[in-house]
Amino acid sequence: MANPCILISSIVFGAIAVSSSTDTRSWLKRLFGKRTPNLMAAIATPTIENEAGWTLIPADDPESFGDWLGKDEEGLPFRPDEIPSLGSHLLIEMYGCNSKSLETEEIVGKAMGDAAAASKATIVEQSFHEFKPFGVSGAVIIQESHYTIHTWPEHRYAAVDLFYCGGTVLVHKAVEVLRERFQPERIKFLVVRRGLQNDVDK
Repeated sequence: MANPCILISSIVFGAIAVSSSTDTRSWLKRLFGKRTPNLMAAIATPTIENEAGWTLIPADDPESFGDWLGKDEEGLPFRPDEIPSLGSHLLIEMYGCNSKSLETEEIVGKAMGDAAAASKATIVEQSFHEFKPFGVSGAVIIQESHYTIHTWPEHRYAAVDLFYCGGTVLVHKAVEVLRERFQPERIKFLVVRRGLQNDVDK
């Protein structure tokens, strides 16, 4: 009779081998649950792209991205191979949102203000405008820079920018609030490091 451990191992590694990287992530999530062990983090850890003086960190896995953000209570964690910068600019694409949550200046403004407060940013001023027939634009000015948003309720889409400097903003807390309020079905992230030290010091 075949060794059951060998048989199970063959099935598991065979399934991984025939899957694409995206399929593998989905398969591992189903196998281990929503938050998988270190194996999952290793697969979906954000990568750094350095292009002609720009440092870009794209990600489309909100769970792994959230884990990465939460590892550093002083903002977006820098990697050893990154150039230090004056600020970090987190761009968030929110798709499939609850359209009602994107329609009014009151709701959107409160969500952004609450996100800034949750992230321990120092709020200086807020300004939001509701367009007719659709959309809200606005900004929360913070001592550490600014949080901005523009919404397209008719497309269930929101574009959010969280830009800050200093080491006191807990940006992952802002992301948690915005996900809760807007309820997106899908999210993409892009971190842009602003004011790279080697350019600023020239």
